[in-house]
Amino acid sequence: MNSVPQPDGLLRVSQRQPPANLQAEQALLGALLANNKAYERVSEFLAAEHFADPVHGRIFAAIQRRIEAGQLADAVTLRGEFAHSGLLDELGGPEYLARLISAMVGIINAGDYGRIIHDAWLRRQLVDLGEQVVNRAFGTDEGLEGREQLEAAEQALFDLAKDGGNEGGFVPFGRALTDAVTMAEKAFTSGGGVSGLSTGLRDLDAKTGGLHPSDLLILAGRPGMGKTALATKIAFGAAQSILRAAEDEHGPGAVPKGGCAIFSLEMSADQLATRLLSEAARISGDRIRRGEIMQRDFDKFVEVSRELARLPLYIDDTPAITISALRTRCRRLKRTRGLDFIVVDYLQLMRPAAGSRPENRVQEISQITQGLKAIAKELAVPVMALSQLSRQVESREDKRPQLSDLRESGSIEQDADMVMFVYRDDYYLKMQEPKDVNFTDGEKLQDAITNWQARMEKAHNRADLIVAKQRHGPTGTIPLFFEAEFTRFGDLDIVHGNDGY
Repeated sequence: MNSVPQPDGLLRVSQRQPPANLQAEQALLGALLANNKAYERVSEFLAAEHFADPVHGRIFAAIQRRIEAGQLADAVTLRGEFAHSGLLDELGGPEYLARLISAMVGIINAGDYGRIIHDAWLRRQLVDLGEQVVNRAFGTDEGLEGREQLEAAEQALFDLAKDGGNEGGFVPFGRALTDAVTMAEKAFTSGGGVSGLSTGLRDLDAKTGGLHPSDLLILAGRPGMGKTALATKIAFGAAQSILRAAEDEHGPGAVPKGGCAIFSLEMSADQLATRLLSEAARISGDRIRRGEIMQRDFDKFVEVSRELARLPLYIDDTPAITISALRTRCRRLKRTRGLDFIVVDYLQLMRPAAGSRPENRVQEISQITQGLKAIAKELAVPVMALSQLSRQVESREDKRPQLSDLRESGSIEQDADMVMFVYRDDYYLKMQEPKDVNFTDGEKLQDAITNWQARMEKAHNRADLIVAKQRHGPTGTIPLFFEAEFTRFGDLDIVHGNDGY
């Protein structure tokens, strides 16, 4: 009877031991017991759970607790602390502390020992993560679909890199000052006080200084206010700014080394493109959908589309995208084509990382906003996320949005660097048109109609962008021009038909 031979490679893999360096752990603990000042060399990145030997981890935790409390941590004080716990019995009794000190090679090497221990811990985490990926792939875990397993694995790797890495630390004040002066110089030389990426809206740029790297911006409003149209206008303006900068540097026809990513969870890519074309060509999107356009309209449509095709705009219309998938695609786009700005339309349609199970909706939104802020910081780009408002706005006499109107407002307001609301008074005024049935006196009805028409005239073609929170600048209301036929925003005092498109 034939037998299947056992591959030597698999046998060797199964006999591997998890990465660990017990000698380094002993040497570090000995150095700490001999001189508590050595703790400063490892306190920033090392924790008790990083030790492979759990007894060593408990000894380190005891040393850490005493030193941070301003107390002495040596073989004598720890022997008293462990006298009745039985912790050291399995290692040969309290004398083990003395042997740790003799295992010390040198106090000056404490930082090196700590990094060796931390590196071994990171490797063990990677081994565990790899086993989890294999188990999931074989279907022994929750039974996630293949694509979800990819997202879950990447999220776990991202969390390990974010929480387990020891990057960061202090930045010399001189370097921080240099960065601040560079940003101020950029604003000064631009002539318009814009140090960040231009939004294409003059008054918004004036109040915010443009779109700044690492910022999370929230644009919120009730349905029908034009959130998507305004976000598209801002992305369009940013893409124009990127293209202009490339042409100024390299001449006409230059290909920009950056762009704007729009994640459209509600509208398809072709619907969003149709809206952009409608705004740019000044042809009603409703007429385009019904085919009610003349030959000259179609010719203009094609001409404008050629101009827009050069803009560095990228649309992803994946519905219910997870935060980990969004992160992956943004990283890839930045690596391959460059990335300067991200728009997410909209926040409440996103899902948290695959494999995570938030207890409630508030916690779920919190994970998403924290993830978006992490993406903004990691990729050093501004991220604008659209958000719905709760219905409590409709129950108030004053319909202007407030921070408390944000759905799951705690996490959104806390994580955002800027919160803006788009508000159009004419949207609500249309519903308040005086009706005959509400008046018995014709003269009073006419007065009410006259008053209503005056208010409608004042609100016509006008929208307000309310900056309710801004970490780096003032709050306030920015008046905008709004053309309902094309759902089109622009600067309020620009001549009709010449707002930058």
